[in-house]
Amino acid sequence: MENEIKEYTVTIYTENQIGLLAQITNVFTRHNLSIWSLSAGATSLEGVHNITIVTSGTEKKVKESVQQIEKRVDVIKVFFYTSDKIVYRELALYKVSTESLLECGDIENVLDRFHARIVEMNKTFTVIQKTGSSEETAQLHDELKPFGVLQFVRSGRIAVSRATQEPVFKFLRKRERERKQLNIQ
Repeated sequence: MENEIKEYTVTIYTENQIGLLAQITNVFTRHNLSIWSLSAGATSLEGVHNITIVTSGTEKKVKESVQQIEKRVDVIKVFFYTSDKIVYRELALYKVSTESLLECGDIENVLDRFHARIVEMNKTFTVIQKTGSSEETAQLHDELKPFGVLQFVRSGRIAVSRATQEPVFKFLRKRERERKQLNIQ
């Protein structure tokens, strides 16, 4: 089991520092872990940013990478999860020929079935948006191929843990309590 390769989502909470992303990706490279998806953005905590990376490897390699990343001064905390421990989504955009869509009377059913929607339409092309798992966005891509997919792009994964509260909150509260205790003594 320890050598079993699985997909992991690594969530890194950090201050937004120049060059940090390159240093983090270097850790994955040194541990021979491919990055399948990467996204970064702000969190609900002021000054705290989140980097979400999807990788696959053994739990041991991922854990070693997480421990090495956590040693960085500007990294607050790192968590890693299997897919059943998080809620995650990706955003996909598909540009297809408007003419071919209009010729097909079934496009509304396809969009309904995939919970997708049209975000822009003009004489030349139509842009369709789909939010879901990478498998769902790939399935819609396959469905749209007959219409002539002119362009396709998918975002990196964004994820939240299935825990009631963002895990970094618990970590930061504990750290604050420890600091207060040190100041009292």
